[in-house]
Amino acid sequence: MEQSILLGFDVGGTKCACILGAAAPDGSLEVLEKVKFPTGEASSPRACLERLADLAADLCARRGIPLEAVLGCGVSCGGPLDSRSGVILSPPNLPGWDEIPAKAILEAKLGRPVTLQNDANAGAVAEWKFGAGRGVQSMAFLTFGTGLGAGLILDGRLYSGICDSAGECGHIRLAPAGPVGFGKAGSFEGFCSGGGIAQLAAMRAREQLQMGRKVAWCPSLDALSGLSAKIVGDAADAGEPLALAVYEECGTYLGRGLAVLIDILNLELIVIGSIFARSESLLRPAMERSIAAEALPGPAARCRVVPAVLGEAIGDYAALSLVLLEA
Repeated sequence: MEQSILLGFDVGGTKCACILGAAAPDGSLEVLEKVKFPTGEASSPRACLERLADLAADLCARRGIPLEAVLGCGVSCGGPLDSRSGVILSPPNLPGWDEIPAKAILEAKLGRPVTLQNDANAGAVAEWKFGAGRGVQSMAFLTFGTGLGAGLILDGRLYSGICDSAGECGHIRLAPAGPVGFGKAGSFEGFCSGGGIAQLAAMRAREQLQMGRKVAWCPSLDALSGLSAKIVGDAADAGEPLALAVYEECGTYLGRGLAVLIDILNLELIVIGSIFARSESLLRPAMERSIAAEALPGPAARCRVVPAVLGEAIGDYAALSLVLLEA
């Protein structure tokens, strides 16, 4: 089988990665090699992108692959960005990356076509082509990690909206008050993200501590600032009642948010990554009760909600899979 050679660039606030991959006609994707470095090592955004291009050229040269044989390059990066012009627009996790023409910089260095998408859209394409969404025509992929964003595949195509803001469901307000996410109290991201779970846990632990009750996973008010979704999740896995209640509350609001997507988009599948994939058993019962209570019965019955399957490899697959959107 003749493989298509792909290059992927995963640009993050902490680290950047260059990935060399190969796609086969049978629909499989193989990561051939990967090199990464701390984003902060580069003296400027342009220098960072040029270093990625140099690494890509080195990876190809080591394997005897001429750059002309590379089908294309995909860039996955936090938004906001303009995917049509290939410009990165001041992402919160990339200070100083203001109006950076990533597509033009990389194409000038490598001479290959470049596709830029935000990380939620790239993750959606990866799970659609190579993960839990294979074979479906309409799906949403929710990140559910540090924040909450979504990528949308509608009628067999990535839908990014008029200005690449489609899928920003974390901004939906689900309650008049609550944990803050996306700069909005009571938002979908506020209830359903790593930071949101930590905020929710701190609120519930503070209530107990101020009444003189002990909380095993938060021994004092001073410990509130150190709470994380993992700490609370581990306690919930061990059966601690308050931690279980925190995850049940999160699951309840997760279901309410998903019900909005189900009613508006009439999806075949919703794929949820990161925290949901790790803690599905803690979140699913309350989530399903909320969907049943809030969503239209017909669309809800036709929409499956499943964990993402690509796990830690999703960043690599996301960047590489963007090339296949243009193929």
